[in-house]
Amino acid sequence: MSDLWNDLLGCLDLAPCGPDTWEGRSQQLEYRRLFGGQLLAQFAGAAQLAAPGKGLKSLHTQFLREGRTGEPVRYQTEVPQQGRTFATVRLTAHQERGVVAVANASLHVWEEGPDRQVATPVPTLPGPERAVALGLLPWESRAAADLDTAKSEPSEYELWTLIPDAHRALAPGLLAYATDLTPIGTALRPVEGVTQADAGRAFTSAVTAHTVWFHRPFTTGNWLLLRQHSPLAAHGRCFGRGDVLTADGTLLASYAQEALLRFTA
Repeated sequence: MSDLWNDLLGCLDLAPCGPDTWEGRSQQLEYRRLFGGQLLAQFAGAAQLAAPGKGLKSLHTQFLREGRTGEPVRYQTEVPQQGRTFATVRLTAHQERGVVAVANASLHVWEEGPDRQVATPVPTLPGPERAVALGLLPWESRAAADLDTAKSEPSEYELWTLIPDAHRALAPGLLAYATDLTPIGTALRPVEGVTQADAGRAFTSAVTAHTVWFHRPFTTGNWLLLRQHSPLAAHGRCFGRGDVLTADGTLLASYAQEALLRFTA
């Protein structure tokens, strides 16, 4: 397995460092700032440590300031509600400069009951010739369409991704990590002549808020489809939402993201 994958797994091995507090190291990336997906994944892990015995149901995160790469992150947790089947956890992520992000997590003991869903049929998995190189995803991904295109295209994108086998407790965090990478690129698809490679020149972007809802328990090791679209870009911000489905069309999770998207004059 790649060094990037092992590095990510190492980041998710949170260590206790005080009452209701855990610490995780940051990824060793050649990236201008701490990747928000790392914070999402570590928030997911810290929430499950704070309320053991329950599955992560939702994670609502706000990014407050740019995090620094190469510096560990401390996660302080508070559990304002802990019942037999539900729990709520408030989380604060700290680095040396102060708070970089906050989150609220909801957890639930998975229950049996009626099972109903509505979802558009899943397309066939593209062949290996449609492999996508997304530098921050340390596993195989494929897509029938290009995320970055100089032409004006619909603000929709479908990414197939294969998260490797990992411990079941890591699955929510690894999936949250994957959902953070492509919503801004999806919002840029209708803008002719601009791609993500133009960041810092044609536009400035940064994720401000990200939410993931986990509908079913799941394990990694199988192909998943991230189906997303961006219905809005306005007033210096963009918004996107998506679903995560298995190859047979089972809806596992949904997500939404708001981001700064400020074009230069």
